[in-house]
This record gives sequence, structure tokens and C-alpha cells, in this order.
Amino acid sequence: MKSLRNFLDKIKPNFEPGGKLQAFQSVFEGFETFLFVPNTTSKSGVHIHDSNDSKRTMSMVVLALVPALLFGMYNVGYQHYLAIGQLSTGFWNIFVFGLLAVLPQLIISYGVGLGIEFIVAQWRKHEIQEGFLVTGILIPLIIPVDTPLWMIAVATAFSVIFAKEVFGGTGMNIFNVALITRVFLFFSYPSKMSGDSIWVRLGDTFGLGKGTSVDAYTGATPLGQIATAAESTIQPTDIVGNTLSLWDMFLGLIPGSVGETSTLAILLGAAVLLITRVASWKIMFSVFVGGFCMGTVFNLIGTTAAMNTPAIEHLLLGGFAFGAVFMATDPVTGARTETGKYIYGFLVGVFGIMIRVINPGFPEGVMLAILLMNVFAPLIDYYVVQANINRRLKRAKVKNN
Repeated sequence: MKSLRNFLDKIKPNFEPGGKLQAFQSVFEGFETFLFVPNTTSKSGVHIHDSNDSKRTMSMVVLALVPALLFGMYNVGYQHYLAIGQLSTGFWNIFVFGLLAVLPQLIISYGVGLGIEFIVAQWRKHEIQEGFLVTGILIPLIIPVDTPLWMIAVATAFSVIFAKEVFGGTGMNIFNVALITRVFLFFSYPSKMSGDSIWVRLGDTFGLGKGTSVDAYTGATPLGQIATAAESTIQPTDIVGNTLSLWDMFLGLIPGSVGETSTLAILLGAAVLLITRVASWKIMFSVFVGGFCMGTVFNLIGTTAAMNTPAIEHLLLGGFAFGAVFMATDPVTGARTETGKYIYGFLVGVFGIMIRVINPGFPEGVMLAILLMNVFAPLIDYYVVQANINRRLKRAKVKNN
């Protein structure tokens, strides 16, 4: 590492003002500070010094996403080989298939998003922010595996420019950037983001996994089956007709967005976020409580399959757990007051299940619920602060009397 440090120090003057590569100063600084902690300190004003900077925070979130990413890659291969009746091919063939399917999406997401951030940072003569380190990995995890790469590029560019940079960049956006990417795709290219044919890759990946689907194959997700069921109750099945148990739903070997199917992998990531104190347990807990309460209410008055789906299954299926752990807890777009976090999270859970159950056109629901509450998060914080002020004013009046 010392030799790398010496090399960077040697070429650094070329990127400083007046150097022949000064146009890439922001790119160099972003790369340097990614590798090494800056040794500069503040010399004036009042500052709070803490080892927990934004790079460390973003790195912890990326680390927490690794279990969902790795499981998602395996599940992509698992669903493919299950669909063509070749599940006995072995663990590594299954995993490599999923890796090769998801990796191009990761590359496009990071390439487009970071490219725009580099350009904007250089244009504004600002340092490159770290926010897209998380957004770049979130985007491939919340979309179907067969989403065309050019669509991912267009949607990523749209979200970074219009949901982030126009508001001032990292820390200034009012909507979750990754969710805006998914919303853009959902409403611009609905045929590629909904239906029964997008969640399982039937074709080969770079020549790997050639075959044809078995006769019993259906690509519907459990939530899709529930949303379109004609009966008042239904037990979801996997893509070849086997009934799913709660353990199956919890483990996540079911069709869905790449990183959203395994509640187990997501909870492993949640443990990382909570142990490192990067995310708020109050929001996570409240989202699950709100979702369970709303699911229970629908169970009591149920007339459709979606209403009669057990509340615990609602929490395990779709992107509910992923949204609760990685999306709702976004410190920029969520509530910031301690009481507000409970309210914000609870309403995310309530509206997520409500949208999912009442409108079959949106069988997921959590995505729209989080974006809706992103809008109301500042209002929630405002009223929480005002309530605290009013209580203190009452105490002050009592003491004066």
C-alpha cells in the first residue's frame, strides 16, 4: 500500500490546478479518497470530528447488500435451470449463470451513474460524492434480470440527473434515486417490468444454460399469482407448480427481482446495518409492524386472494423486506426525528400493503409507498418538532406562573 501511496503522490500534481490533467481533478480525488482516508483537517470554525464519514457509511451499506446480491445471482441461475429441468447441473454452474446474467447490469448501472457524477463534479468543481456507491448496486437488485441494458442506462441517467443532481447532489435529493430508476422503468416500459415472462431468464447467458422450458413452467411470481387469482384464497406455487411454504418464501428460491426474494439474505444485511449503526432500527421495525397490521386488517375483512393472504406472507413476499431494510432507511429521504421515524416507517408498511392489495396493477406496492412517504417525511418531522416546542412552551408558562 505504501508503494501505491507514493505513486499517487507522484502523479497528483498533474491533476491539480495548472497541471496538464487538471480537467480530471475530481476523478483523481474521488479515486484517491476511495483508497486512502484523507489526512487533511479543518483549521477554523466549529467542527465535530468523527471517524464515521460518508465513504465508511456507504461502504457499510454496500457490504450489507452483498448477501442479497450473491443470493440473487444464485437464484437467477436456480430459476433458469429449474425452468429447463436441469437443476442437477450443480451449484457452480447455477451461480455462474446468475453471475454472468447480473454482472452486465451492475456494470451499466455504475458506468452510467458514476460517469454522470464525475462529469457534474468536474463541471461544478466539487468533490465526487459517494452516494452512488449504494445506488449503483441497488438498481440491479430491484429490477427483473431480463431488463434490457439500454433501458437500465436510460433510467439510471434520468434518475441521477433529475432526481439527484438538479436538487444539488448527494444529500440534497428528496426521493430515493434507485426507486426513481425503477419507477421510470415501470411507467415507461411496463411490459418489461411486469407480467409473467420477465422474472426468469429462459435463454442462455453467454452460451451457458441452453435448453427449453418444461411443460409445467410458469413465470408468475407469488405476488403475481395472488393479484390475478379468481378465487378468494390461493396458495402460491413456484415456477413448476410446487406449493410454496413459509420457509420457501423466507429462503427466497422464488421468481422476483434479483435482490428482493430472500428475506434471510436481507436480514443478514439488516444485521450489518444495525450493528454498525448505519441504519435506523426504528424505521425497519415500524415498516414491518405497519405492514403486519395492515395485512391483519385485510385478513379480517378479506374478500379477495390478496386480502386473505396471511400478513406474515405479505412481509416475506416481493420487495417488502428489501424496501424496509435498504430503501425506507435512506437517511436522506426518510424522517430524521426519532419519533418521526416510527411514524414514517409505520405508514410505509401500511401503504405498501394497501397499494399491493387494493390495486392489482401494482402487486408490489412498497416502491410507491416509500416514494409517497419520501414526500411526507419533512412534514412528519415538522409536526414532531412543533409538538416538542409546544410542550416546552407549556412547561415554561407553568414555571413563570
